[in-house]
Amino acid sequence: MSVTPDRDAIRPFTFEFPESELEDLRARIIATRFPEKETVADHSQGTPLATLQELARYWASEYDWSKAEAKLKALPHYITEIDGLDIHFIHVRSKHENALPLIVTHGWPGTIIEQMKLIEPLTNPTAHGGDASDAFHLVIPSMPGYGFSGKPTSTGWDPERIAQAWAELMKRLGYTKYVAQGGDWGALITEMMGVQEPEGLVGIHTNLACVFPPVIEQAVSTGNPLPPGVVLVNDEEKRAVEQLDFFYKHVYYAYMMASRPQTLTGLADSPVGLAAFLLDHDAASLEMISRAFDGVTEGLSRDDVLDNITLYWLTNTAISASRLYAENRISPFFAPKGVKLPVAVSVFPDELFQPPKSWTERAYPNLVHYNRLDEGGHFAAWEQPALFVNELRAGFRSLR
Repeated sequence: MSVTPDRDAIRPFTFEFPESELEDLRARIIATRFPEKETVADHSQGTPLATLQELARYWASEYDWSKAEAKLKALPHYITEIDGLDIHFIHVRSKHENALPLIVTHGWPGTIIEQMKLIEPLTNPTAHGGDASDAFHLVIPSMPGYGFSGKPTSTGWDPERIAQAWAELMKRLGYTKYVAQGGDWGALITEMMGVQEPEGLVGIHTNLACVFPPVIEQAVSTGNPLPPGVVLVNDEEKRAVEQLDFFYKHVYYAYMMASRPQTLTGLADSPVGLAAFLLDHDAASLEMISRAFDGVTEGLSRDDVLDNITLYWLTNTAISASRLYAENRISPFFAPKGVKLPVAVSVFPDELFQPPKSWTERAYPNLVHYNRLDEGGHFAAWEQPALFVNELRAGFRSLR
């Protein structure tokens, strides 16, 4: 990875969205032309009309972006050019001198908004039920094409390259010993960091572990029966295969982004169209978010959801973020990658699947933490920050 002395500087970053952009956003929301109601009583046809109509009403008439903007602006933001692309990141150092540096990576359809609730308890543990020995220095980058990071103008920014960029970022920040965490795409990027073993990285944490035996994932992803001789030895393994099968039969958004991201141009033109697409990630999350817009808050609030969508809209990153799916060449996606460094795994009940401990121990020969939680789903850091913080504290405790 090439850098030049004048380009590898870390520069303070500020942002401003003029009121005219927010007025245009509201006008577009109000002018939305909705389709007819779905013809089923469940979510099997995608984001429900009622959810979108209530989301649009609230977004245009009650939602206040300035609150999210103020929270973002209260944090220290930076930009640095890595491999020809501007990389944005939040960098919060703990007041505790022995804090462990940690880089945390979001996924799709997330942004740095996903990690906002983690910052205070991770960097200031003594004010949030922890000890000084639990402290982290926190680095939260925006993936290429997401949020405030640059948008690649050519192909090549795949998970392996992003992993290399993150290692370069931690090196520039002067961290000689650090750990990494990720979920969704962030999990795959963090796994690749574990495979690459950059100098200074001593361990990783994931909440979307890559543990499926390749022959099993290959069969499930292509709709074929498991090969002869493949035996699922317990209920955890059987359930995981059922969950993976459900995922591959309902992941059409990913197929679209992986094959034709530019065709999704309508997402850059319609805020409600963008919202419909971003909400329909997985069944459990969609149901939870629908309940939020029906007046029942659990995990994510209406404002949580709209903070994230509004950042996508204001940065016009719907398409640039989608291209990560087209860039990825890692397959099978959820199979072990060969990480030999220490690994901590947290298993949340409403995640895409719950990795069996038997497969997790085989996938990560240096497994230092495995825990199954009672609450939380795909956006665990965002939905259940207190549980997530405890998992990071416990998972990395032996690596300090």
